[in-house]
Amino acid sequence: MLLQRLGNRGIQLGRLFERAASRHPSNVLLLDHNLDIAPDLGRRATIPEIADLVDDHASRLWAAGVRPGERVVVHKSDGFDITLLACAIARVGGVPVLLSPMLDGATAAELVRRTGRPHLITDQAKLDRALPGDVTDAAEQVLLTSGSHPAGIALGSLAGAARVDPVTMPADHPTLITHTSGTTGIPKLAVHTGFSLQSRYRPQASVIAPLIRGRETIAMHVSFVHSRLITALAISLRRGFPIMMLRDADAAHVAEIFARLKPGILEAHPNSFVEWEELADDPRGPLSNVKLFSSTFDAIHPRTVHRLLRATGRRSPVFGQLYGQSEVGPAVVRGFTQRRTLDDDGRCVGFAFPGFTDVRVVSRDGRPPSADNPGLIEVRSDGRVVTYLGEEERYDLQLSPGGWWRMGDVGYRSRWGCIHLLDREVDLIDGFGSTLAAEDALLGQLPELVEVVIVPDRDGRPVPVVCTRDDAPLDAAAWRAATAELPPMRDPVQWRHDELPQTATTKIKRLELARLLSADPTGRMRGR
Repeated sequence: MLLQRLGNRGIQLGRLFERAASRHPSNVLLLDHNLDIAPDLGRRATIPEIADLVDDHASRLWAAGVRPGERVVVHKSDGFDITLLACAIARVGGVPVLLSPMLDGATAAELVRRTGRPHLITDQAKLDRALPGDVTDAAEQVLLTSGSHPAGIALGSLAGAARVDPVTMPADHPTLITHTSGTTGIPKLAVHTGFSLQSRYRPQASVIAPLIRGRETIAMHVSFVHSRLITALAISLRRGFPIMMLRDADAAHVAEIFARLKPGILEAHPNSFVEWEELADDPRGPLSNVKLFSSTFDAIHPRTVHRLLRATGRRSPVFGQLYGQSEVGPAVVRGFTQRRTLDDDGRCVGFAFPGFTDVRVVSRDGRPPSADNPGLIEVRSDGRVVTYLGEEERYDLQLSPGGWWRMGDVGYRSRWGCIHLLDREVDLIDGFGSTLAAEDALLGQLPELVEVVIVPDRDGRPVPVVCTRDDAPLDAAAWRAATAELPPMRDPVQWRHDELPQTATTKIKRLELARLLSADPTGRMRGR
């Protein structure tokens, strides 16, 4: 962690675009959607124009009464202006609290209350259709990015507010609050400081530097409320990479953009890459110029890596896999090349960043951790959040002496030192082994599958929930052949992919899926 600490004065979120505009004034930001806070800006802007937009809205927020140290919740319809508003809030010393547009209204309102009478930035659509009516009572004031509401003030009405100087907060002061995935219940509010975010930036920047020597266009599909987007932006802006921000991950939509843009770097969540596998067969070559694929925070299926790497015409392309968590940032890294085969172990997620992060596996029962007896994966990093807002006791329960953070995953370390991720601790099915490894095997053998998730039924028996490309019927004979050497499971249940409960980062909520399956165990395809 020494390399995270040396000279770390904290990331300055509020000046991110300002500094990039000074360093690379001709650089551009591209969008696949219009911004609610600047609908006339269009879908292509220079970085100086974006920096001015952030400064303008920081001044509007100051005029509205936002002051240093005050929390400002952003919960609005999806768009990159969520991230830009976070920068504007930080620019006046406020603390942005980013809540995913995918949260249901009741959960979002509970997190607003937990934040302690914050300013609330939202829009008419959320107030009219999603949020409960009393959410406005939990906020100091309500500011609207679009539409109108009796309880809100339109940010547009504050246009022309006098510009204010940026406020620089101490490196150890909260600079951003995001929420956890919520796969096990109500999300927790994770508090980041400027120091912790800079500590996440450094190991990632150090890995990218030798891989990408020149200037490449980067396309990103990352949740606009995810802390990973902040560090990805910081790296891209500092390097002067033209940036394409995607809101829509639909494969046909993305293929059209990539065929025209020919990005050199792709940054996305693992499930987005799974959706984009079909781009490998597109005759327009939307992936033909990709030098680096970068997948965030979760292990990715070997089939996906194999297909995407073979779709690019670049010399020595790399698929970079980062394993980490919202609370600690990336902790383990592994790179794959075109030499990777479908038979490679997808559970090997890599090694700690030398000089930046540490990782260990701790026994659960006194026996040494192994493939047959996985232990608890723990990480040590200065990128760790400093607390859960309002839930300090839950935060402390995750910490071990020496600053080790319990990831909630089980696995083991191979003889070569590679960390193998087998399952989430709460998702273990007694006597089955690794559900994730079984899912890798099934996806590798059945190309028609776009997702398979193995969860327990009400009696604890493993049930595979499968989704096929274009919702085609599952080939029963192929399924029997693919599962012949796997542990016994119940018959597969086929669902539509869009029916699977997902987090803001497109991870499947396995506990919620198991609950839904218990309520609807018929095996019919949902939505038909």
